Amino acid sequence: MSKPQIRSTDQALAQSDEQNIRCDIAVVVPAFNEAESLPELVDRIEETISAMGRTWEVWVIDDGSTDGTFETVEQLAAGRSQVHGLSFARNLGKAAALAAGFASVSAEIVITMDADLQDDPAEIPHLVARIEQGWDVVSGWKQDRKDGFIKNKTSKIFNWFTSRMCGLKLHDFNCGLKAYRREVTQRLRLYGEMHRYTPALAHLYGYRVTELPVKHFARKFGQTKYGMARFINGFLDLLTVYFLHARRTSPLHFFGRIGLGFLAIGGGISFYFLALWMMGQGLRVRPILILGLVLVILSLQFISLGLIAELIVAGRRPDQAYRVARRV
Repeated sequence: MSKPQIRSTDQALAQSDEQNIRCDIAVVVPAFNEAESLPELVDRIEETISAMGRTWEVWVIDDGSTDGTFETVEQLAAGRSQVHGLSFARNLGKAAALAAGFASVSAEIVITMDADLQDDPAEIPHLVARIEQGWDVVSGWKQDRKDGFIKNKTSKIFNWFTSRMCGLKLHDFNCGLKAYRREVTQRLRLYGEMHRYTPALAHLYGYRVTELPVKHFARKFGQTKYGMARFINGFLDLLTVYFLHARRTSPLHFFGRIGLGFLAIGGGISFYFLALWMMGQGLRVRPILILGLVLVILSLQFISLGLIAELIVAGRRPDQAYRVARRV
């Protein structure tokens, strides 16, 4: 694999960021009811990055936990100046937590990882090395996943579909362990289930994205937060990513093509019966005639939907709003 060249799409942003850099590496950890895991996780992060000889900070984003997660963060922050935390007033999801973390960190390289100890902090040096080789985003690839059968299979389907929709070939889009150049984290706008698509979003913005095989461990404490609702919401957000960022197919092109297809079939059927009527044959209510009229109506609805979607896409979606209840 050839070494890519480091490049910036926004030099003004990069120059302003240089004045705000406080450390070399920042770790953003979204946490929802992970009080038992955090002490060990922070210890391992400190051990790993200190051995690298780099300055560091950790931001734990408490996503409305009810098990005393933020109290644990406060205790950790009292003993380490590098530990910081935010607590949401209610559960808003991982995308909101990452958005809050990205807005708070002040490092040249940003690492994200889950709080459940399934991600290994010992992988941080490998991720950082890839960033320093010139990549903008390095996404972890859990080759040997320690999750359940259903989660593994649905993830494979999700990754296959996402790769083809976004034109970025990755084995594991949703691995929590990733590394970003600071410029990328300042550009991403996350809401809904968009945290799944940060590599795809970065790729569509023009950044260089690669992946790195990483270790994955079984959950040590608590229970998984995965559910079918997240899978469905993630698929719907994938359509949003495709329409809003891919630029290859606008909403009008997508829905308009469907509408024109219906119009061609329905119009052909209607013109056939119109020709029979003009030749003197009487018209009778037939299923095929009704189908033709229905398809013509559907075609107009799909084209109208595409036009409305174009108007929405032309506007700007506001950033994810979140309320910070407490700060360390």
